[in-house]
Amino acid sequence: MADSQAPKPSSSVKLVLLGEAAVGKSSLVLRFVNNDFQENKEPTIGAAFLTQKCNLPTRTIKFEIWDTAGQERFASLAPMYYRNAQAALVVYDLTKPTSLIKAKHWVAELQRQASPGIVIALVGNKLDLTNDGAGSSGEGAGDETEGTGAAGGDEVDGGGDARKISTEEAKTYAEEEGLLFFETSAKTGYNVSEVFTAIANAIPETSLKSSRGPGAAHAAAGRAEEQRVNLSGPRDPNAKTGCAC
Repeated sequence: MADSQAPKPSSSVKLVLLGEAAVGKSSLVLRFVNNDFQENKEPTIGAAFLTQKCNLPTRTIKFEIWDTAGQERFASLAPMYYRNAQAALVVYDLTKPTSLIKAKHWVAELQRQASPGIVIALVGNKLDLTNDGAGSSGEGAGDETEGTGAAGGDEVDGGGDARKISTEEAKTYAEEEGLLFFETSAKTGYNVSEVFTAIANAIPETSLKSSRGPGAAHAAAGRAEEQRVNLSGPRDPNAKTGCAC
């Protein structure tokens, strides 16, 4: 049919990752963009910029992803990256209670200072270290598993259950604040693409339309700021192709 051959609308979405150091922000991005995982990834300095497309049934979303450093000394730079962002991933470590406290801080800051209507996803990472598992294949993340990880199977990476933050605690908080909520494993890939697909679906049409106009200038300004602070995150030449969704 002729209609099926028509190109889908394409829109850019600025997305920022926030969270305490070592919760796996960069690993989540690497899994989403390149379907890869590095066991001993170097900490991000300042921020890193990557892009990835997500193909939805009716449109294509191009994520412009700002992966920020979690160290406290870089916290003052965060507003530069979440300014004009249409979406944010706030990440915590399921095995580290203080990381959820920090995540709540970032959520509150985004709600006060970020763009009105920003889509925020609260993401508990390192599910592979818990008894909920995430399997070894990263598969099984069906629609009913959002935020639970229950369909990941019983396989775990030996060593017992390291979970310190319950699904119920974090999910209740997310519901109270109107956040998307997922538990993920960047190591196995479990639920990672689902997070970004859910965000893409949650971006309002009005926000997508505006991103083609003034938002383009904001994105360009952001890239210029990236160069000025001499960020260390390398841009992957393959990051602009393919789709992990």
